[in-house]
Amino acid sequence: MAYVVAEPCVDVLDKACIDECPVDCIYPGERMVYIQPDECVDCGACEPVCPAEAIYYVDDLPEQWSAFTGINAEFFATAGSPGGASGVEPGSMPDPDAVRRMPARESA
Repeated sequence: MAYVVAEPCVDVLDKACIDECPVDCIYPGERMVYIQPDECVDCGACEPVCPAEAIYYVDDLPEQWSAFTGINAEFFATAGSPGGASGVEPGSMPDPDAVRRMPARESA
């Protein structure tokens, strides 16, 4: 796994990263987005466009958000590699329980 989306994305869902991704490997969940590690080509195009600064290379993921490596893996545990986010209906892939249980973030 190269890049991981962490807690700052929860309830923000800006999706600039989805538009920027050249291989369509960033999938929207209900409250945040997730990067499919087998589809990602490690280009890093998503990281600088994220306004929430929620995308990290896995080795640079802050310790406080280390659980998001597993959360990302859990998101794709049943879906596998769908072959591109554009073919998936938004919101059709549910967030893992850990994300669902997080308190709602208030809008700015």
